[in-house]
Amino acid sequence: MSDSAANDAQLASHLRRFSPSPNRDPDAGLRALSHYERRLPPWRYKLRTRLIPIVRWETPYLARLQELCRSPFLDSYFAFTANLGTHTFFMTFLPICFWCGHPDLGIALTHMLALGVSLSGALKDLVCLPRPLSPPLQRITMSGSAALEYGFPSTHTTNAVSVAVFGLYQLHLAKADFSPLTYELARLGYYFYATSIALGRVYCGMHGFFDIPTGATLGAAVAWFRIRYGNAIDIWLIEGSWLHPALVVAVLALAVRFHPEPADNCPCFDDSVAFLGVLMGTSIGTWHLAKSQGLSGSSVPLQSLAPLYEYANTDIFKAAARLVGGVIAIFLWRAIMKPFLLKSLPSIFRFIDHWGVNMPRRYFLQARDYKAVPPLRKDDNVLPSASDIPSMLSSSFRHPRRRRISVGPQSEADARELLANRQHERNKSRSRSSRSPPGTKSDSSVAEDGGASSDGKSSSAPPALARSDGRQKGDLLAPPMPAIHVSDEASRAKDAARDKEDHRMLSALEKPRTHYDVEVVTKLVVYAGIAWLATEGNPLWFAKLGLT
Repeated sequence: MSDSAANDAQLASHLRRFSPSPNRDPDAGLRALSHYERRLPPWRYKLRTRLIPIVRWETPYLARLQELCRSPFLDSYFAFTANLGTHTFFMTFLPICFWCGHPDLGIALTHMLALGVSLSGALKDLVCLPRPLSPPLQRITMSGSAALEYGFPSTHTTNAVSVAVFGLYQLHLAKADFSPLTYELARLGYYFYATSIALGRVYCGMHGFFDIPTGATLGAAVAWFRIRYGNAIDIWLIEGSWLHPALVVAVLALAVRFHPEPADNCPCFDDSVAFLGVLMGTSIGTWHLAKSQGLSGSSVPLQSLAPLYEYANTDIFKAAARLVGGVIAIFLWRAIMKPFLLKSLPSIFRFIDHWGVNMPRRYFLQARDYKAVPPLRKDDNVLPSASDIPSMLSSSFRHPRRRRISVGPQSEADARELLANRQHERNKSRSRSSRSPPGTKSDSSVAEDGGASSDGKSSSAPPALARSDGRQKGDLLAPPMPAIHVSDEASRAKDAARDKEDHRMLSALEKPRTHYDVEVVTKLVVYAGIAWLATEGNPLWFAKLGLT
């Protein structure tokens, strides 16, 4: 068996052992292309088949670019600044907008980020395109989950561009309030922010040339939609009856239900559910707050909400009390509701499943197949649990520039693409070999694995063997003779080293945990509650305690 075939068999065995699917398909992991053909509808499989050559074409160019630009400073800079485009950063920042008296900014950012994350997540799971292949690329990240997602499009870029475009628009509207120098510096700041995030994803080996422009286009479209239609949507919501927020919740629930099924266990769906829950809670909170305070008839509803969020930000003690108290309220809500829902929902799901109603998803175990949900650790990529915060802070203080640089597959999708890419390269080499006359360079340099010999040099078959069938060298009809793999001490040592490296690489693959169907509703309720607390719940008790 050739080196490459042995590596593929080992990789396939690893995938079978650690298949994250609780209802795994037969022979999952044995083949790469057939996996997607089996799990995707025909039109999605054809679309992926047309797009995957782009990922493979750009990989060596990305690797070369990364090699030319790498430096310790840029490694740390791009790894750290990538956090400014993550869900966690924005989920931390959004409540502060409301608690510091800027509900218009908070609502606009919530709408844009929820739309951007859910749309980019749906595209990721729809097309199932992997990240650029590693190796040759090295992946530089401070996130443990980013590499588990598909690559196309870049959600970081979508978030950064939508925020930058909206910020530039708001800056243009308020141009008269700034000096020329301040205005130009602010404009440059927005441009630099979006450009830095986008280029950093390429530098860090997380995205390719195809992912970035698509993510940027999606982000610009989301910002344009908010600028063009946001005010009309806010008026429709705030001035309407309870049917309006109910309709919003129903539409968002349908978006959750019909989110595309991924072929691999990608966490994009979890992130989309969290932000759709945030959008539900924000819609309910702003509508109810406006109705309870008797606000209506305003052509600019967000400005009409502003008096409800008038806070003395100059009083540092009151501002600190709002921030600390608001965060504590959010974590208390999460700490209470999450275990309650995970414990109570399975029996409800089994009851409705008896009547043929369920929420089937490939990588989510159905309630009829388990008795109880075990304690879940690190199950949220958007907002960490309160118990994880001390260790995160301690780690951050001890290692302020901590980053992780890795080479090799980091997810099931990565491993499958490695298999498919190796098979693709072998097929190309064999195709070239079959078109070449026996004994020529292209024929004799093809080893058993369809590529170069193990020492990286061309291997030539002896002339006598190449013409042992009596055919002439120039006879194009002669079938190519197989090259002879000469096993010696050096090649055996290299084979052993390669096997050891492959074993280390495969062992480093993160094993996704089992997901449970009740987690979807749990996440929706928990994040809707977090958004309601940010927009209505916390401001109400701020006012009662005199923290305004």
